[in-house]
Amino acid sequence: MGNHHPVILLKIRYYYVFRKKLNLRNPVDLNEKILWAKLFSDTSQWTELADKYKVRKYVESLGLKDILVKLYAVWTKVEDVYFDSLPATFIIKVNNGDGKGTNKIIRKEELTEERKAELLKVINGWLRRKNIGALHAEPQYKKMVPCVIAEEVLPLEPGTTTLTDYKIWCFNGKAYYVWICNDRSKDGNSAHVMTYDLNWIAHPEFSVFNSDYQQGEIMPKPKNFEKMIEIAEKLSQGFPELRVDLYNVQGKIYFGELTFTSQGGFMDYFTPEFLRELGGKFQISSFPN
Repeated sequence: MGNHHPVILLKIRYYYVFRKKLNLRNPVDLNEKILWAKLFSDTSQWTELADKYKVRKYVESLGLKDILVKLYAVWTKVEDVYFDSLPATFIIKVNNGDGKGTNKIIRKEELTEERKAELLKVINGWLRRKNIGALHAEPQYKKMVPCVIAEEVLPLEPGTTTLTDYKIWCFNGKAYYVWICNDRSKDGNSAHVMTYDLNWIAHPEFSVFNSDYQQGEIMPKPKNFEKMIEIAEKLSQGFPELRVDLYNVQGKIYFGELTFTSQGGFMDYFTPEFLRELGGKFQISSFPN
């Protein structure tokens, strides 16, 4: 249905999640405008920029090569996968994945022949996953060719168990808010979260906390926060709406990904008021169509 009847699909899913009709004629909040953009705007650039491998070229073209995580290998066929020449520890991920079960940290000391066989089976499954956005009618995944990449494992900040993900909401090249995710569960399905404005004031009132998105503790402002905002705004230039995901490890900024359709446009972890505020900054008239 996502391929052939996307409008019907999105209306059904929207009503199921929010218990109200989807307003596509006059979209107001952020979810509505993301769903409108998926259906009626030119999304041709999204495929390359949402691709966790191909987006590297875009980041580099903007003079930001130094924020890219070190790349070790790219595989499009399971027959080409190798581990022997890779570092002692690395992470594998699929380019069209959502981070929930589509990345794994590998330690070569644990790579028995049985474990290698298991990983090859997992990788083969990833490479067979095509158009994973069909359930949410996300057009960027339709033409995305699956590949698996092996990258450097970023170090953790002292006293932490997972990386802190800085998700910076940008509209027409200007950053407004940062959504922080940390203390993720092993399967990636839950995390502690908090929203900050650009003055690093926390706004728990913007969130709807639940078992998946639990209220996080107030974190200190990163020392190079202004640099992160500068990078996010540079990456988001020319796009009416874009969420730029970055990491900041001991003062070193790393690129995460670019997200056009956060949670497919079905974000239920923000309050209706905050979604309307963000929607007010999202000018869909700026889209080429």
